[in-house]
Amino acid sequence: CLLYGTIGLGGIFHSTVQVYGDDEWSFGFCEGGDTGVFRCPAGKNTMYKYRKSLVLGETNFNFFQVIEILTQLSREWPGYSYDPLSKNCNHFCHEFCARLCVPKLPGN
Repeated sequence: CLLYGTIGLGGIFHSTVQVYGDDEWSFGFCEGGDTGVFRCPAGKNTMYKYRKSLVLGETNFNFFQVIEILTQLSREWPGYSYDPLSKNCNHFCHEFCARLCVPKLPGN
């Protein structure tokens, strides 16, 4: 698993997790009942300036189990529930890493 750290305006950090493939996973706001969980090519999200990546370890879950974890998280993390202080991309990545049984994000 890789943690991607990117930086936006004012030194606020955005984080994502990459596992099994070239996509990274994160969480953000969206209206309606849609999930806030999204993926994009690793290090390629144009909304953020890529800063660095950290290897967090290897998960013992196979690809299909990881997809099931992401499916569960997608149901549990609707976009309207996003809060910049209490339920943001960093909180999502922390939870995703916990479910993958890899070390938590630095600084959490």
